[in-house]
Amino acid sequence: MKSNVIVERAPDGSARLSVSARQRRFNRIGLMFASPWIIGFLCFTIVPVGMAIYYSFTNYDLFSRQDWVWFQNYVDIFHDRYIWKSLGNTMYVTLIGTPLGQVVALALALLLNQRRIKGIPVFRTLFYLPTLVPIVASSMLFMWVLNGNHGLLNTVLGWFGIPGPYWLSDPKFTKMALIIMDVWRCGTGMIIYLAALRSVPETFYEAAELDGAGPVRRFFSITLPCISPTIEFQVVMSMISHFQYFTQAYVFASLTDMSNGAGGGPGNSMLFYCLYLYRKAFLQYKMGYASAMAVLLAIIVIVATAIVMYFSEKSVNYDVE
Repeated sequence: MKSNVIVERAPDGSARLSVSARQRRFNRIGLMFASPWIIGFLCFTIVPVGMAIYYSFTNYDLFSRQDWVWFQNYVDIFHDRYIWKSLGNTMYVTLIGTPLGQVVALALALLLNQRRIKGIPVFRTLFYLPTLVPIVASSMLFMWVLNGNHGLLNTVLGWFGIPGPYWLSDPKFTKMALIIMDVWRCGTGMIIYLAALRSVPETFYEAAELDGAGPVRRFFSITLPCISPTIEFQVVMSMISHFQYFTQAYVFASLTDMSNGAGGGPGNSMLFYCLYLYRKAFLQYKMGYASAMAVLLAIIVIVATAIVMYFSEKSVNYDVE
């Protein structure tokens, strides 16, 4: 077999290695196959990010105006009362929805990881099906489920003598209604956790069982450490997703009068950061202002992710094979 590397002699007599023409051809072929992704990354990620940063220093109105205003957009953001309302709502669903969704997804994965029960594949499919429903269709479905007068959830609560609230019109419960729908759509996280659980060596559980460890002890001493990298990944991705909360809130808020405040539902209780950004950009045509909001959101996400990674560094175990 011919080698792809040939030895050449330098002028001083020392030997050096150079890549053959065949290897260079392989490199060109590899770049050719990777070029669609590289071009897409440059055109649809790097260029839009650069344009957003540039527009954030202008008063661009999406059509004609593009005057340089330096940091005025950022100054206006910190004086916008709806910004703080939207950040508060976003932090609410992030801090409550992220851990709640992960707990439910992991609990379902643990139940569906039973190997001795027949029909488990059927249950896995049933629990994953809600994820396949488009998010707009899910939102429309939950408008009926969470209806305060004759919704399915309040009907079930009424069977136990519990008066159900007006989930979609009471500002105290609108965000919790969104979280309930998100928990219902936790099938993707469940599948990822299930794959992580299946990769835990059975010998670990057998050795712990011989030592007298019960199910709870095995879960905290074996299962959690072994799947800790997956938990870290899931938490970070869920947190980023909640910071970008938009579609559900947009559909739910459409039930109320959009002239109320900033169009974020009852008492602007569903005015999330990305929803407010969308309204600034495409309803008020303040694209420069919206670009500044997008830059600040990116900074917030980066800082939050760094904090999570820092505090999880000592608890995440990457040594399990």
